[in-house]
Formats: sequence, C-alpha cells, structure tokens
Amino acid sequence: MATQHTYRVIVRGTWDRLSDASRATLLAEVADHGMAQLRFTPEGSLVYDAALVSFSYRYTIVSDAEDGEEMAAALAEEKAEAALRAAGHGYRRLRAKATDMDTMKINRKGRG
Repeated sequence: MATQHTYRVIVRGTWDRLSDASRATLLAEVADHGMAQLRFTPEGSLVYDAALVSFSYRYTIVSDAEDGEEMAAALAEEKAEAALRAAGHGYRRLRAKATDMDTMKINRKGRG
C-alpha cells in the first residue's frame, strides 16, 4: 500500500464574466468568505472580497506520496473548477500551489 501524505493546497484565480445573479450571490455572501473564514478543509474554503476581482480556495488533499505535490495541486484545481461550475460563477487563470505537510520541517525555538 502506498504511503499517504497530507497536502495543503491554495488554488488562486480571478472572477471572469460574472452574471448579474452570480455577482449578487457573491456580494450577498461576502461576509462569509473573508479572511476570518480562511481554513484548509477537504471541501475547500473559498475566500474573496467585495471587489470581486480574485479569489482563492484552501484545500486539504490526502494523496499518495509518490504522486507528489503536483498531483495534489491538480486534484485541488479540479475540485475548485467543479465548485465554481456548480455555483455558476465565471472564472479564469486557476493556479495551485501545494505544500506537503508530512515533509515540512518545523523549526522550534529552544527554551532558554
């Protein structure tokens, strides 16, 4: 069985050709998608502001370590695309950056 790693992935994009309905929905929910709600979750956490220029999703992806960060980034992009399509929101320029949490080095300051 392959070793599983946990990745934190940020998918960034820009809003594109938002319909009046999408714009109204996003603006009505903007308070629910601010920096205070910023979390990495398997379902994805959407963050944007009232300017409706750009957005980001935060995902936790568990995948085979041998597939690496590239696969985790691709999986998160697919999830973001599916969520945006399901909501009917226009977007463009999705790009993802993944961090392998199982190989991340944590520097701890000693007690002194």
